[in-house]
Amino acid sequence: MDHSFAEWKFLNNITNMSVTNNLRGVDLNLLVVLDAVLAERHVSRASLRLGMSQPAVSHALARLRDMFDDPLLVRRDGTFVLTTRAQQLAPLLSDTLHQIRMVVGPEQFDPTNEVRQFRIAMSDYGSAVLLPNLMPMLRHEAPAVAVVVTHSDRSGMVRQIMDGEVDLALGVFSESPTDFAGSILFNERFVCVVADDAHQGSGNFTMETYLQRPHILVAMKEVGGNEIDVALAKLGFSRRIALALPHWSVAQNLVSGTDLILTIASRAVGPIGMSGNTVVLEPPFSIPEFSFTMNWHDRRTHDPAHQWFREVVRRAVGSSDPSRQL
Repeated sequence: MDHSFAEWKFLNNITNMSVTNNLRGVDLNLLVVLDAVLAERHVSRASLRLGMSQPAVSHALARLRDMFDDPLLVRRDGTFVLTTRAQQLAPLLSDTLHQIRMVVGPEQFDPTNEVRQFRIAMSDYGSAVLLPNLMPMLRHEAPAVAVVVTHSDRSGMVRQIMDGEVDLALGVFSESPTDFAGSILFNERFVCVVADDAHQGSGNFTMETYLQRPHILVAMKEVGGNEIDVALAKLGFSRRIALALPHWSVAQNLVSGTDLILTIASRAVGPIGMSGNTVVLEPPFSIPEFSFTMNWHDRRTHDPAHQWFREVVRRAVGSSDPSRQL
């Protein structure tokens, strides 16, 4: 649907509501609150985003429910979800407010005074790569900005983005919903971590050695779906998993003094830290590199605060920002 027509239709629907027959009867500030509530899907998070008190947002939501004659946001199975009417309004409202802001002038955003909480879904690998640089930047540039990190698998991250539970999801996403926008932060390769004494006793690090030794698997799911085992399967091989766990940081400390092999993303070796008596080797077979991406819902693309935060994340990981739609 053409945006201009969609925006006209949205405003026309408002003017045709029973509560008013004139756009002058609509408090546009209420629509700003509605946009935040629909994006955040949570009154408390919307209040943080708007810099308003929670009671004020709750009062505005009550007025909006009367205005649209619809509950808009309801609790279901322990979480808040949008009603059908709210799902229809969300994209039209976001586009309309963006156009209004273009008319009245660019929205002002000052990170030094911004009071806001940003939520990021990522693994401990992502946390190790991002947070050591991100937090000093935020403390210097935006001391009132807070960050909350959640941990989930890829499907969980997608759901969190779609449901408005997080602002960003960092990780490896081969396929994403059409409503996703994203940017490649960096390309990553795999290395192998083995105990130094075990390596010295086996000579060259060959494919035979790799297949004979037991392995540590770091994954949210069982063996088979990760990049390493997919590459092995294409060669007609499989490895023997002695330990499977979801934490990169713990895995590295379990290699020393054993015959275990840990195949891990190269950037995870340094930032997370390792116990002594280990060596880092190139894998004896080809494992394709992967892109580590930053992902968000398209409805947040034009939010000035969100734009600023995405740029800070890029700087924190040294990204050149080769943006692309995911």
